[in-house]
Amino acid sequence: MIMKSFNKIASFFCAAALGIVALTSCEGGELYNVLAPDWITSKADSIANAKDSGKEEVLEGMMEDVYNIGKEDLSSGFFTLGKTYVVPAGAKWQAQFNLTVNPDNKYYKNFYVVLYNGDLSTEYGVIRYDNDSKKNSEWNTTGTAIDRSLVGGNFTNSSEADDIDPSVQEMNGKITLTVDRSDGGLFIKMTNGNLTKTYTQTKPFPDAEGANADIACRIGIEQSLVSFLSTNIVPVEGCTSAEDKQPATLTISGVPVSVTVGTPIEEAMKDVTGVVTFEDTPATKDITAADLHFNAIPDYNTPGEKTLVAIYNKTYKGENAEKPVMATATFKVVNEISSIELTKAPATYYYCTSDATKSMTDRKLVVNGAGMEVTATYVDGSVGVVDPAALTYSPATVPAKAGSYDLTITTGNGKTVTTKITVEESKPTAVTPNPTNLGAEDNSTGWWSAFTDDIKVPAGTTYQVNFTNYAGGSNWNNYVIILRKADLSEYAVVRADNYGWGAGYDGNATLQLSGGQADWAAWLAAMNGANCKAYITNCGNGTADIQIVMNGADGNVYYQYYLGVQTIDPNDLQFAFTVDGSHIVFGNAGAKRR
Repeated sequence: MIMKSFNKIASFFCAAALGIVALTSCEGGELYNVLAPDWITSKADSIANAKDSGKEEVLEGMMEDVYNIGKEDLSSGFFTLGKTYVVPAGAKWQAQFNLTVNPDNKYYKNFYVVLYNGDLSTEYGVIRYDNDSKKNSEWNTTGTAIDRSLVGGNFTNSSEADDIDPSVQEMNGKITLTVDRSDGGLFIKMTNGNLTKTYTQTKPFPDAEGANADIACRIGIEQSLVSFLSTNIVPVEGCTSAEDKQPATLTISGVPVSVTVGTPIEEAMKDVTGVVTFEDTPATKDITAADLHFNAIPDYNTPGEKTLVAIYNKTYKGENAEKPVMATATFKVVNEISSIELTKAPATYYYCTSDATKSMTDRKLVVNGAGMEVTATYVDGSVGVVDPAALTYSPATVPAKAGSYDLTITTGNGKTVTTKITVEESKPTAVTPNPTNLGAEDNSTGWWSAFTDDIKVPAGTTYQVNFTNYAGGSNWNNYVIILRKADLSEYAVVRADNYGWGAGYDGNATLQLSGGQADWAAWLAAMNGANCKAYITNCGNGTADIQIVMNGADGNVYYQYYLGVQTIDPNDLQFAFTVDGSHIVFGNAGAKRR
């Protein structure tokens, strides 16, 4: 069963060695990410020290809580969240952390506080560090909890239509966050000693719960990095200690499919990366090939299938470990290729145009070797089919536009063969899932407990599903679409609010997403009774597309799309719907409301 996430919707620095902030106190808790590398920590501290100038908040009862929210390369997507800190009525939560914003200067790529009820079942809204009254610097989820007129601050972003504002670099530094409920209302302050944003509400927050209810807070980021330092409230997951720990496990990725005989193993494995976990702590460390020792079994110098053994022998703080940890993977050592030929031409690639994508000018289809076969002749005279993953394709994408496109296929040692890729438009065929009513009418059906039957999608086919969506109280309480194999192993699961997960979604650099909505509260209200059309396309190239046109109950039209879900077997693609505190009626939907 899939773990449900509270996340909504949808690279610059290379991973580096950790910098450890030495503090004291409690430990334990949930898995997050690693501490910031030394250069990030030094940068944030130097900025903070230069700006604080005696303006440091008075902090009492602080305990170390040392973990990262976000990846070191600043690639973590929207609604990457940290631990849960519950603030009872009459209490004050204070926390400190280093913030590293993205160098692309997008005003919204910083940090934010998400406010929930005590058990996280209701999200009230979000307050972000940037401060632009014309942008989405804070928003309601319930529609009533957060009042923009109560926001204050000593700075205002100057971002225009392109969302670029170089002044966001001034947000870097040591942040002190205060969430104060001691006077019966709600006071939030976020500051690095120079830039300060506040939220001051004198009446109980939220109105519906009253002054005696717990409020839960989580810090989130979007393509930025929060290196947490300390808190005066122990999080639900427990505090994380920076005490040195021995390595516990190692996982690796980036192992090449094949290596040519005679290539030094260090060169062959130069793109391998890994993640190390440590004993008695949720902290992890991202590592590169330079941090690892490699060996291959059996003899690396002869052709054949090999087992790669990667070894890591450092502690959490970079000392020599008492016992190293290892990870293994398989790859092939092959003779040098002398020539290649195309023995199976690529299949036709397909796309579907709906109202959700008709205005796109940069839509692409990924070239990944699906449907084609390249055979190599090696220097020793042997012949064999080359693994598609060991080849490169130029161009790497072709336009989602009917036509014929030249393609060059290249081996690791530079041998090439040329061909053409044909792209055609796929016209949708309407289908109706079974059952036609999914989920209880009172929206009481829980997560991952009701499904339609699977519908198989042949390569090149687009199925259109018409339905009426009835929403629950949060963004994720709407329809959910599942892409999976006949054996139910999943390619991807995607939600109505442009968020998803799965083997073909996570880490998919070529996935094209529509993004969120301008006003989430208005969108959620409009989704209750929205007439929707969903389009699911098996593109024939090892990817699948999902497009949704939502005619809202407010008379407005909303769009979402997920283009280029990867890892698809073109001969084994099914889709199904599920609900989450919502329900769906399938059939003659999609007409815009008047």
